[in-house]
Amino acid sequence: MAVQRKQFPFSEFEPKWQQRWLDEGAFRAANPGEPGFDANKPKYYVLDMFPYPSGEGLHVGHVEGYTATDIIARFKRLRGFNVLHPMGWDAFGLPAEQFAIKTGQHPRVTTERNVDRFRAQLQSIGFSYDWEREISTTDPKYFRWTQWIFLKLYNSWFNPETQKAEPIETYKGEDADSVRLAYVSEQPVNWCPALGTVLANEEVIDGKSEVGGHPVERRPLRQWVLRITAFAERLINELDGLDWPEGIKLLQKNWIGRSEGASVTFGLEGASETIEVFTTRPDTLFGASYLVLAPEHTLVDQITTAEQRDAVEAYKRQVASKSDLERTELAKEKTGVFTGAYAINPVNGARIPIWTADYVLTGYGTGAIMAVPAHDERDWEFATKFQLPIIPVVAPADGSQPDTSAVFVGEGIAINSAPIEGLPTKEAKARITAWLEEKGIGHGTINYKLRDWLFSRQRYWGEPFPILWEDGRHRALPEAELPLAQPEMEDFKPTGSPEPPLSKATDWVQYSEKARRETNTMPQWAGSCWYYLRFCDPLNPERFVGTDAENYWMDAGKPGGVDLYVGGTEHAVLHLLYARFWHKVLFDLGYISTREPFQRLVNQGMILGPDEQKMSKSRGNVVNPDSVISEYGADSLRLYEMFMGPLEQSKPWSMKGVEGVYRFLGRVWRLAMEETQEGDWAISPALVEADLTPAQLRVVHATIKKVTEDIDGFAFNTAISQMMVCTNEFVNASPRPVAVLRTLLVLLSPFAPHIADELWALLAAKFSGFHGRASSQAWPVWNEEYLAVSEAEYVVQVNGKLRDRLVVPKDAPQAEIEAAALALEKVKESLTGKTVVKIIIVPNKLINIVAK
Repeated sequence: MAVQRKQFPFSEFEPKWQQRWLDEGAFRAANPGEPGFDANKPKYYVLDMFPYPSGEGLHVGHVEGYTATDIIARFKRLRGFNVLHPMGWDAFGLPAEQFAIKTGQHPRVTTERNVDRFRAQLQSIGFSYDWEREISTTDPKYFRWTQWIFLKLYNSWFNPETQKAEPIETYKGEDADSVRLAYVSEQPVNWCPALGTVLANEEVIDGKSEVGGHPVERRPLRQWVLRITAFAERLINELDGLDWPEGIKLLQKNWIGRSEGASVTFGLEGASETIEVFTTRPDTLFGASYLVLAPEHTLVDQITTAEQRDAVEAYKRQVASKSDLERTELAKEKTGVFTGAYAINPVNGARIPIWTADYVLTGYGTGAIMAVPAHDERDWEFATKFQLPIIPVVAPADGSQPDTSAVFVGEGIAINSAPIEGLPTKEAKARITAWLEEKGIGHGTINYKLRDWLFSRQRYWGEPFPILWEDGRHRALPEAELPLAQPEMEDFKPTGSPEPPLSKATDWVQYSEKARRETNTMPQWAGSCWYYLRFCDPLNPERFVGTDAENYWMDAGKPGGVDLYVGGTEHAVLHLLYARFWHKVLFDLGYISTREPFQRLVNQGMILGPDEQKMSKSRGNVVNPDSVISEYGADSLRLYEMFMGPLEQSKPWSMKGVEGVYRFLGRVWRLAMEETQEGDWAISPALVEADLTPAQLRVVHATIKKVTEDIDGFAFNTAISQMMVCTNEFVNASPRPVAVLRTLLVLLSPFAPHIADELWALLAAKFSGFHGRASSQAWPVWNEEYLAVSEAEYVVQVNGKLRDRLVVPKDAPQAEIEAAALALEKVKESLTGKTVVKIIIVPNKLINIVAK
């Protein structure tokens, strides 16, 4: 719906204030030791999740979280905090490179253009970022330190005794490469031929790439891998001290997948090799009737018999195109092939067949399972399909007999298991584990579903690894040679094979006569793992973050540093987990002062299109904030984003809703301004210096209290509702006390900063008490005494019909209330010729006079 006439001249003053804030450095945060730093103020670090600057620019869904953090940042400044509120760009990665390949432009050109557009859009909404701290992951001054952190990972190991990362020099073993936190491994990976790169498991959805939706296949490749699994226990346990949504904590815990059980050694019939199996139910060992190896397990090729070779090879090719999700949670039917080999069950000497099946994954446990079909649903389905033995070894605790026609997965009493016969499950687990250890055929252990992080990408547009190869061995590039930038290339298309595009830059690759550079690049996640630290000290040329700045902004000694981190739930097991891992390594090595990066996490809900579907270019339901700003102004956009409903909930976009808050801002404007006959605006003559009445004081202080508490509680929509109530109370009053604007404009300024600062400046020309800006004042404080109600208003009825209203002191005695009601002229007229039978009083609400 087009607006016929502007409620207020936002197009004139919004750009003016945006430029003035920039010119004045209004939101600059000084570091300790810098001019303007006030050590007496508390600090508050509020951060948005690092945006990727796409070619499409922002849509209104992106604006929601940014508006919420901006309200908090402005609110905290008004309450006397030193506030760090920065912005930057996560600008490496596949989308930029894909676009560059498509258009023939260098990804640096398109990335810089996209960044310029994003910056301009964010500034047009009036966000109070400290633009002097702006960073980009593609800036060599930034990725120098990303590469430096990688070298710290490369030159560190996880000491299981101290449960900490330590310099590799402290490792006393013979092969340091076997324990490095950054190591080389040839293993099955997710290879995407269309994108020409390896993808992490988290970047594959239903067997297709998250970017572009291209098919992904499994193939063995040499990769750089980060040993995140070493930190699995800490990544779970150290969630407890964080103020995060419980759902996000649970997602991380489930992704890490901690499980206690036993590692058991099965012998191979006719061979000296053994198979290690992890099981969470060692009490069911006597019911193991076959083994299953993942198709990628190194022993599959070795143990497969000649008769089964063709079938096994064909099955492995079939499985290669499936994602882990398709192989496990989405699999509707169990598939597998017998290898022809047999294992020996170590607890009873039983000869059991070895199969390969895709419902077993190499990344979990040992890539081999003992199948107990009587007590595991997946094993039961498999055994039933392939007619394998089903041996019950746990009976229900109620004494009933197990039914082999169905699976029993619960706890109960051990049966058909000599060493633990008759024991309840919990005791049976402990007894059989001790028995295995005593016999030397197994031991208790803890396993994790989490796998080490595949860190190589076969792309051009990413951070090159600071690694050299010589005589088949790798070594670190000297730190003095950082940053290591990509070579200038005209052809940065994928090679069509796992050989990365950088391999084409032969002069760059050849470091010396004998040494060659690593040609893989780091994933996009590398730069976003630590950007919150660089924001603390972005211009430091000597260190990735200065000690004093990091100690101050990250709250040295406390669990987590960033006071408020806002972003989407889609990053629960990607960015958030990766950043916590890097942070813990840097903490262990003594480079930073907190063990966690983000103390409080808030996830905003999704803004849906007007059609109530997820906003996307393909659906054609994307709403561009530029068009909303052009028609209604940035303050209206900000206000509507917060007025739609609770921050954490998803809600559909409505232009009628935008117009509603726009009209509210028009009423705020008319509290102070009046349109002249010439079509200009002038301060309203109704505005005067006058004391507020008790009723007016009550609504103003109720508004201070409500807005303050609601911002603290992230209830932005109800804070706005209260400001609407306050505005409606005064907009038609004449005379109108200017004092109300000294309070209301400060309360409104975090939400609608342009109109607040503009009205403040206009009023300063006529009235005292309007120094500076609305956005730089002290936050108002409410007085509970003004909130106390001293009078009561009654509706007065005669025989149930409304006749008048009566205001009396709240503590007036009943006889006084009755007398006052009977004295009202309209009541006396209604009682003419009648006799009052009784008077019914509902305290503080209603007086009903019954007369005949």
